[in-house]
Amino acid sequence: MENRHIIINVGRQMGSGGHDVGRMLALDFGAKYYDRELLNLAAKESGLSEHVFEQHDERKSFLRSFLHIPNAMAGADFTRQGFSQDTLFQFQSEAIIKAAQEGSCVFVGRCADYVLRDREDVVNIFITASMDFRIEQVIAKQHFETSQEARRFIEQGESKRADYYNYYTGKKWGHASSYDLCIDSSVLGLMETEKFIANFVRKRFEL
Repeated sequence: MENRHIIINVGRQMGSGGHDVGRMLALDFGAKYYDRELLNLAAKESGLSEHVFEQHDERKSFLRSFLHIPNAMAGADFTRQGFSQDTLFQFQSEAIIKAAQEGSCVFVGRCADYVLRDREDVVNIFITASMDFRIEQVIAKQHFETSQEARRFIEQGESKRADYYNYYTGKKWGHASSYDLCIDSSVLGLMETEKFIANFVRKRFEL
C-alpha cells in the first residue's frame, strides 16, 4: 500500500479492459475505485435519483430527455428550478472533486482527468487495444453471438463516449496529448498492463 495521496484517471477504449485494469490499480495502491460508483455518489450529493445519472452516463446531449423525466422518478420539477444542460455533469464533477479530496482514488472515465486538471497528484492514463482483442472482450462480457454485433456495439458506444469527452473538455478523446501515458492492453494482457502502469505511476510520483 502506498502512503502518498495519488489520483489515477483511466480513459479507455470500449473492450480494452479499462475497468479491470482500474480495479487492479486501486488494489495495488490502496485507493478507492470509482466507475459506475460515481453515479451513486453524484446522486447522493445532488439529491437526485441515481436512475437519472444512469440514463445519461457519459452522454453529452441529455437536456431534452432530462427535462421530461417524470417527477416521481427525479424528485423535482427541473424546468421550474432552472437546471441547465450541464447540470448532471456539474453534479458528477463535484462528486469527483470531493472523492479526490478525501483520499487516493482511481477514476474510470467521466472526464475525471479534466475535472481534476488543477491537481498535482494526478496521473492520466488511456488504455487502448486492437479491435480483435476488444471484440473478444465484449463478446465474453456482453454475450453477443457474432463479432459484427460486438463491433457495432463498440463503435456506437465509443462514438457517444468521444462526443461526451470532447464536448466537456475541449480536448480530443483518446489523443495522446490529453494523457500522461497511452498503452495498448492487447500487447501485454491486462495483468501485465496493470503492472506497467503501476510502475509508471510509482516513477511519476517517486514512490
